[in-house]
Formats: sequence, structure tokens, C-alpha cells
Amino acid sequence: MRKIVLAAAVAGAALSLAACSEGTEEAAGDTVDSAMADTEANVEAMGDAAEGAMDEAGEAVDAAGEATDQMGDEIEADVQDETVEEAAAD
Repeated sequence: MRKIVLAAAVAGAALSLAACSEGTEEAAGDTVDSAMADTEANVEAMGDAAEGAMDEAGEAVDAAGEATDQMGDEIEADVQDETVEEAAAD
């Protein structure tokens, strides 16, 4: 969505530059370049944040799996009247 907004801003700036003086054109060009750099930095930051969130979610899934395995061993040990270690070895 940001790319669409950026593209629209660039297109609008390009159209308005046709009627501007050279000094105004340079200032507008600098503004567009700055906006593009800001957008790129924001997109990169969002990607880093999403990657971090995915890593945390993966760790949470791993922890839940380990907890489920432990619970299964405890239930098996209780049902078969054996220690948790014996149940885990089965």
C-alpha cells in the first residue's frame, strides 16, 4: 500500500514539476528522494519486526510441543503405573 501511495506522490510531483521553476524542481526532487528513502527505511524496519515476531512464534510453538510431549509422558506414566522416565523411554 505504501508503494502505491509513494508512486502516486511521485507521479503528482512529476506532473507539478512541469510548471515549476528550476529551483522549485530541485527542491521537489529532493523531497521526493527523501520520501522514498524514508519509505524504504520504514519497509525494511517492518520486515525486521515481522521476522522477529515469526522467530518468537516459532519458539513458542517449539515450547508448546515440548510441554505436550512432557504431559503425554506424565499421562502414560500414570496410566501404566511407571515413572515418567520409563514412559518417556517407551
